[in-house]
Amino acid sequence: MNISFLNETTDGVILTVKLVPNSSFSKIVDFTDEYLRIKISAPAIENKANKELINFCSDLFNINKSKISIISGEKSKLKKILFKDTDIKSVSQKIMFVLDSM
Repeated sequence: MNISFLNETTDGVILTVKLVPNSSFSKIVDFTDEYLRIKISAPAIENKANKELINFCSDLFNINKSKISIISGEKSKLKKILFKDTDIKSVSQKIMFVLDSM
């Protein structure tokens, strides 16, 4: 399976996400060719949803929060997240595991 919403750069791995705030709990929902859809329990006010997204990704991918940043779409539902010093194989394997178990 080709994961087109995941790209490797010299800085790390960039994941394109469509964020759905105010959900009952945080989880990966599904994906399209353009993005991975993630529901977050935090509201989209005062940067709470973005912070929760970083916490969620940190836990899911076992990456330190200091190595995760939103590089575009901070005030949009469509975001690009950079995982610094990470390889695409480990991120894609975790995504596939979660999607396969749905």
